[in-house]
Amino acid sequence: MAFPTSVNSQITDSATQANVQVLGTSPAIAMGNLYQATAQALANAAHNATMAQQQMYVTAQAATTMGVTLLYSIDTSATGAATKKILG
Repeated sequence: MAFPTSVNSQITDSATQANVQVLGTSPAIAMGNLYQATAQALANAAHNATMAQQQMYVTAQAATTMGVTLLYSIDTSATGAATKKILG
C-alpha cells in the first residue's frame, strides 16, 4: 500500500482499475466511431452516385425519345408538304 487511507484498499484498487480500463479502451472506441462515421459517409456517397446515375438515365431516355420524335415528325411534315403541293 502506497499511503495509509481510511478507505478500504480493495475499493481504491477497483476504482483505479476502472479508470485504467476507461483510459485503455478510449482509443479503440474513438477509432470505432471514426470508422463508423467514415462508413456512413461512403455509403451516402454511393447512394448519391446511384441516384444521380438513375436520374441521368431518365434524362437521356427523354432526350432520345424527343430526338426520335423530331426525326419522325420531320419525315411526316415533309410528306405533308409534298402532298399539299400535289393536291393543292
